[in-house]
Amino acid sequence: MRIIRYSKAISEAMEIAMEKDPDVFIMGEDVRASARGLTIGFVDKFGLERIIDTPISEQAFHGCAIGAAMMGLRPILEYQISEFVFFAFEQLVDQAQKFHYISGSKVKVPLTIMVPASGAIGSTAGQHSDHAYPYLLHAGMKVLMPSTPYDAKGLISSAIADDDPVAVFLPQKLFPSKGEVPEEEYKVPIGVGQIKKEGTDITVVATGHLVPLAIKAGEDLEKKGISLEVFDPRTLLPLDKDLLIRSVSKTGRAVIFDDSNRTCGFAAEVSAVLSEECFKYLKGPVIRVTRPDVPVPFSPPMEEFVLPDEVKLIKAILDMTGNPKEKK
Repeated sequence: MRIIRYSKAISEAMEIAMEKDPDVFIMGEDVRASARGLTIGFVDKFGLERIIDTPISEQAFHGCAIGAAMMGLRPILEYQISEFVFFAFEQLVDQAQKFHYISGSKVKVPLTIMVPASGAIGSTAGQHSDHAYPYLLHAGMKVLMPSTPYDAKGLISSAIADDDPVAVFLPQKLFPSKGEVPEEEYKVPIGVGQIKKEGTDITVVATGHLVPLAIKAGEDLEKKGISLEVFDPRTLLPLDKDLLIRSVSKTGRAVIFDDSNRTCGFAAEVSAVLSEECFKYLKGPVIRVTRPDVPVPFSPPMEEFVLPDEVKLIKAILDMTGNPKEKK
């Protein structure tokens, strides 16, 4: 199977959807110029009417996209910065997410929101570094976060085909990564997680760009006799609770590895699920490795200090297990 970049997999999912369905179109700031490199050549192929540059007014273009979705079209909103969620929160939460219910199931809102999950990558500072997905989880919106090129293409295809609003958070740190991806269209089901690494001692629930870091940590910890299982939810809401519970019931220990704030974050929700559903299987407390509840600093060393990484994950696991000695 061919190997392509994560960013290319995103583009292919959108391109295939637009080829198959003339109701699919893309809106966003500088999408015609392909500011993120995801819509290169799309104007020539699909025309200006389906690749629409918008003013810098998040409420305005979200309202436009929601109205188009209610009328039967399938808009894709491509964000440039994840903080746009905050400017558009009223439109997303009070309109897009609730209108199917408010209308008595008569109106659908098939809106796909493509968010470049910043995760902070240097020089972005506090106002460009938030991971905003916990806010949409709290509002009850479907939220996806692919960790591989294969999952990116498959999950985006599912999101575009879904009749509900779906937010797809795409970690920028993964854009250069490569993996096997089929050329044809396929869908990764929404609400189905995946075990990315089998293990027996501890389940690490990892999200987005932290999934490959968790796998690498697992390989390093094998030298100390610790076997990690890495569970990638892929869909944060709806969460694949069955697979999560099976994994933690097997290992008896869990670490949540998530790049959003600690308080009321995704890690807190997973911890609550495990406390409710897996208490009798747990050999110790559920541990969270997350951001602290602070803005991300501008200074690269300070940024590194506050963000979750492989070193912090390994330290948490060694503290949990009593820091066993390396195998000789």
